[in-house]
Amino acid sequence: MTDNTPSSSDADDWASALAEQTAASAPAPLQAAAPAPVAAPAGAQVFQPIQNAPTAHTSPVDIERILDVPVQLTAEIGRTRITIKNLLQLSQGSVVELDGLAGQPLDVLINGYLIAQGEVVVVNEKYGIRLTDIVTPSERMQKLSRP
Repeated sequence: MTDNTPSSSDADDWASALAEQTAASAPAPLQAAAPAPVAAPAGAQVFQPIQNAPTAHTSPVDIERILDVPVQLTAEIGRTRITIKNLLQLSQGSVVELDGLAGQPLDVLINGYLIAQGEVVVVNEKYGIRLTDIVTPSERMQKLSRP
């Protein structure tokens, strides 16, 4: 089993590459502008805060206990359904058409649940995802209830 924990140099590479990309894509100001709003971490938008109020049957919640729990993050470009017959006919070089459109945002899933959408980026010859939209809990519930 491999260790997928990024090293500090990988994190520094990502941070500097994203800072360069942000600086390069920012338009030159024509006049003095108001300071840009500070971006909040995605976790603050996606996950509701856990209350530390103990109940009669439980002890106080210690958030530190769950911060190191690993989760599966998946980026999905599309899906399709094929028959077993067509599956067995696949060979090297076969092309399988997906329902995702070119240029459409990728779905970002945590343990199979949609939490965001994003776009593919390349940093130091590795693929990454720039999150473009965080799915709110109410939006997640609406998507789950659709047939």
